[in-house]
Amino acid sequence: MSAFADRLREIRAAPTGKKVGAFFDYDGTLIEGFSANAITRARVKSLEFGLGELGSFLLIALRGVKSEQDYAEVLEATRPTFAGKTYAELLEFGDELFKHETASHLRPQMWQLLRAHREMGHRIVIASSATRFQIEPIAREIEADHALATDVEVVDGIVTGEILGRPLWGPGKAAAVRALAREHDVDLDASFAYSDGNEDIPYLESVGHPAAVSPRYGLRAEAQERGWPVIDLRNPTYNRLAMAARTGAFYGSFIGSAALGVAGGLVRRDPNVLVESAIPAGNDLGLRVAGVRVAVLDGAEYLTSNRPCVFVFNHQSKLDLPVIIHLIRRDATGVAKKEVKRVPVLGQILDAAGLVFIDRADAGKAIEQLQPAVRKLREEGVSLVVAPEGTRSSTPRIGPFKKGPFHIAMQAGVPVVPVVLRNTGELMWRGSQLIKPGTVEVKVLPPVDTSQWRSEDAGEHAAEVRQMFVTALADWPVESFEDGRMTRATGVWE
Repeated sequence: MSAFADRLREIRAAPTGKKVGAFFDYDGTLIEGFSANAITRARVKSLEFGLGELGSFLLIALRGVKSEQDYAEVLEATRPTFAGKTYAELLEFGDELFKHETASHLRPQMWQLLRAHREMGHRIVIASSATRFQIEPIAREIEADHALATDVEVVDGIVTGEILGRPLWGPGKAAAVRALAREHDVDLDASFAYSDGNEDIPYLESVGHPAAVSPRYGLRAEAQERGWPVIDLRNPTYNRLAMAARTGAFYGSFIGSAALGVAGGLVRRDPNVLVESAIPAGNDLGLRVAGVRVAVLDGAEYLTSNRPCVFVFNHQSKLDLPVIIHLIRRDATGVAKKEVKRVPVLGQILDAAGLVFIDRADAGKAIEQLQPAVRKLREEGVSLVVAPEGTRSSTPRIGPFKKGPFHIAMQAGVPVVPVVLRNTGELMWRGSQLIKPGTVEVKVLPPVDTSQWRSEDAGEHAAEVRQMFVTALADWPVESFEDGRMTRATGVWE
């Protein structure tokens, strides 16, 4: 059994509640690589990166960072990044970097550990030597109870570039963890911590359940000597040229089949040719040439047993739509934001396929805009497919569910069928244009009866269904594969 699977069992056997802390380092642990690299790239692109700053970084890279003093020099070298900006500007900068770059380096396996700790009600803490504006976006995404980070000085709303207090590097991070434990009555002996760097040995030894994650430098040897678990993880790498070719073939197949469907529909005077045969066939062929397999782990029967219904799914990726088309196949339509209708070719195909387009900016008319979807359910027996989060998440986190899909189900008198997708975000990240080969895993949950629901309780019912998704993802069968893999998405996570 792998160290990862052992750690999941250890978490689930631990006491529940906030007295147990789950402390996560960020760079090299929650994400692969370093978030500072994204900052450097952004500064180089903006031409703000001077020769003096470049020289300082080269010297630091040659010498390495081995002490608190070394890390203080790193912070001094990065001072031009912060100094003279408002704190709001830095937070916005951090949000943009996370959304468009850093989030793509999240380790899915660490997300699985986070989910397990959250399901146990543990106190989630991110503890990083990085500055707070780098940490705030990930802290929000993991729904952290606390974010321990290196703080910068702000005077009259402007960041001076000076560091406030002790940097959270090495012993400084361990001291911050112990202070937080004293303040919030956290039992450190029952708590968990994760890190990749040997500077974090004092931080790891602060808790009863430390783990070294793909450890660097001397941490591996230290962990082995002390009997700490070593969880080796790495994100898979792909040939981008092959990915580009596969992605192009996918879109070619999808669009080509749709064009044939439109032509066939005109000849046969039957618009259903496009929806019922051309798009599903082209979509299936496209997924195959892109190297994407769809595996339904549980509940395949619910895809057909209770139609018409409202299918709801978690939205991570542009790959979600092809996967949903592959699963639902026929007698269904969808809801999309009105901007999609203006996407060349795709917008026209989806319009011809009968999708309902809504203006998300006009929330006051949300129910009115959804009436065409209700009529399709009631009068045509066509099921509806909706992503209740409304937009793609930059991480695997399930966002809040909007009430609209649940109002539709109530008005039409049909059940809600939750379709839980896992891995689409890994195979095609939110900001990516290329599809990676792999397997998308799916669980279809039992239909949810809406016959006794009341309109005024739609928000509560949306939250209940969202929790079904959260629980299903937390309980995903990571130990179910005979060859020891943690997921079918790739073959490298052990």
